[in-house]
Amino acid sequence: MITRIREVRKARGMTLDDVAKACTPATTPQTIGRLETGTRTVSVGWLNRIAAALGVDASDLVDHGERADLAVAAVLGANGASAPKRGGIVVAPKAQEGQVAVKVTASVGDYRAGDEIWCDMLEPGEFGRALNRDVLVPRPAGRFLFGRLIGREDNKLHLLPPGAGGRQSVVSDPAWAAVAVRLVRSL
Repeated sequence: MITRIREVRKARGMTLDDVAKACTPATTPQTIGRLETGTRTVSVGWLNRIAAALGVDASDLVDHGERADLAVAAVLGANGASAPKRGGIVVAPKAQEGQVAVKVTASVGDYRAGDEIWCDMLEPGEFGRALNRDVLVPRPAGRFLFGRLIGREDNKLHLLPPGAGGRQSVVSDPAWAAVAVRLVRSL
């Protein structure tokens, strides 16, 4: 089986060590390197572990000829656009289990109409991970709050709305929160 582990890893900007540590259970960079180069046989179990560590589907790691890759034509940096030193690909984002989305219908703050904000669901014990990040929080009667989580006190979350001049809102005992992790925007 021909794999694309190296291409996807590089497209994600991860080192062998990053992938090894992200595997569950963790492994060594040498093992990941051997699986990439084919000096060690890639089982379905390994394919699934590496795919989870890279945040892609296992099918994205197998070269089956039906995929249309998006080649990297240029790299944009502080000095402008330039040719990449090596060829590369971009791996399209895929929704993960436990994610929800916010669809933006009117421009507010840094967000534009048409944007999609992908969010990871958090349980109450994980709310601290979202400090100083944008979050979606449920309120009673099917309503929601979306804003920057600026504080967490006991069972209360303090949020600032995304637009300028808005007032802080406080939500008590939310069942969950979802932290923004990806912005999908058409230009």
